[in-house]
This record gives sequence, C-alpha cells and structure tokens, in this order.
Amino acid sequence: MSAAVMNERPSAKAQVRYLRMSASKVRVVLDLIRGEHVADAEQILLFSERLAASEILKVMRSAIANAGHNEDIPAEELIVSACFADEGPTLKRFRPRARGRAGRINKRTCHVTVIVSRMTDDELDALRERAAAKASGTPKASRSAADDRARRVAKSRGDEVTEDEVTEAVDAEAVEADVVEAVEVADDATTTEVESDTVDSDDDGVVNAEDVHPYGDGSHALIDGDPDQMPEGFPVKGNDDSKLYHNENSPFYGRTKAEVWFANDEAAEAAGFSKPESQQKKEAAAAAEAEADGEDA
Repeated sequence: MSAAVMNERPSAKAQVRYLRMSASKVRVVLDLIRGEHVADAEQILLFSERLAASEILKVMRSAIANAGHNEDIPAEELIVSACFADEGPTLKRFRPRARGRAGRINKRTCHVTVIVSRMTDDELDALRERAAAKASGTPKASRSAADDRARRVAKSRGDEVTEDEVTEAVDAEAVEADVVEAVEVADDATTTEVESDTVDSDDDGVVNAEDVHPYGDGSHALIDGDPDQMPEGFPVKGNDDSKLYHNENSPFYGRTKAEVWFANDEAAEAAGFSKPESQQKKEAAAAAEAEADGEDA
C-alpha cells in the first residue's frame, strides 16, 4: 500500500528493533498478514509454525493498542495496511576450526514495523454485510450438497444455471438415490446365507461369499476380525500389505498377525502371495543339499 493511501486513513504503528532473527525469515510471515483484517491476521499468526510469528503477533497487538489509545479506532475496523522488516546490524561470532583457523558465524538482526489502518467506509459496509449474512444464514450457506454440485457442473460447462435447473438436478439425484437403495434392498433379499461370524470385509454393505473367501475357495477371511482365531482347515497366514504368506514351518509364523487365511501354500500362491525371501533361500538350500546327498549315494 502506498504512503499516499496510508496518509488518507487514520493509522497507528508499532515497531520492534534489533530482533534476533534474519529479515528474510521475518518477511515470509509478514507476507501472510499484509492487507488482512487484524482478526484474520491474528489467526494466521497463531497457527503459523514459524518462530517469527510469535514476535510479529506481539508487534501487531501493540499497533492495535496504539490505534485504540491514540486514534480511538476500534480493533474491529482495523486492517494490516503495511508491514516490513529492515535489516539490522549483524553480530559476528567465531567458532574454532581445525589447524588453528576460526569459522565465522553471522547472527542477523532486524527491525520489524507493523502499521494498522482504519478500513474505508465501503470496506466496513461490505464487512458488516458479510457478518450479517453469515449470522442469518444466506441461501448459499443453506444450499444442499446436491445444489452446489449442480452449480459447479453447470459452471464448468460455461452454462448459466437457473433455480429451476438446480431443482431438476436435485430431484433427478434423489430419484437415482432411491433406485440405488431399491437395488441394494433387492440384493440383500437375494444374498445367500454365509457364516454368521464373518464380517463385511469389503464394505459393500452385505456379508456375502466374497467376504468369507476373499481370494477364492482356498482362502478364508478373519473370524470376527480376530487375527489369532484360525478357521478350521486354513492353517496358512497371509498378509495383505506385503503379499507374503507364512505356513507352520515359517520362523515368522508365531509372531505373524494374519489378515487372511489359506488352506495351503498352493492356494496362497494362486492368490498372488509368496513366501518370505529368507524361507525361500532356506528351502532352496535344503533342496540342493538333499539333491547332492542323493547323487553321492
């Protein structure tokens, strides 16, 4: 904001000098609040993770207090009209290095200035209108998600959308939802009975054969979500994330939490699972040793 515009408005400023921080780091935070209402700027600084934010917040609050005390301007009518950081003197320190040398350390300082000004009458009127609309609840705030979706689709197509078109789109979406619900009810009525202790593992709303045998007949889902409860006839443990399976000969079998069970190794490998690499190498070495013993005999 130019100096001419600032001079037209009642304003107040606050400054902190010799802040032990580099000006470049402070300017990053100042750019976030410049031109913002003081309430919004305070929220931005409170939730900022940068160390400079807490120091700038103190300066801004001091400027707001100066505006209220010296210019009789309430905080609700203030914006951050200008804020800047000038470089201060650099403190020079040294750190011992190898071979008698010294490494220089530059400790930067800066001077931070925050200026708050009263909003113009037009800006104050617009701010009050937004606050009143938010308090009373505008049609935009009360529109449903279907209304907003219909408007976004129309806007993306570059068309003008009317209230009648929005109503038709909402009605069509409601009819579609009713049809989907009717289909789901029909599916529920025709779903075959499965084991009562099986959960809906694929989250499709029904417990069906895919939930009991997620990888075909040779697999079995967890019973009641318990990884330690082995289904009868399915002793092999499988892990969905790593796609590894562990049979009873695996050294990891006891500490593995099953996410799916398999009837045997062949069923696990048919589902795309594999043994741990260490077990594969161990079995390959054992097979090679047995083959060598057979040849010697």
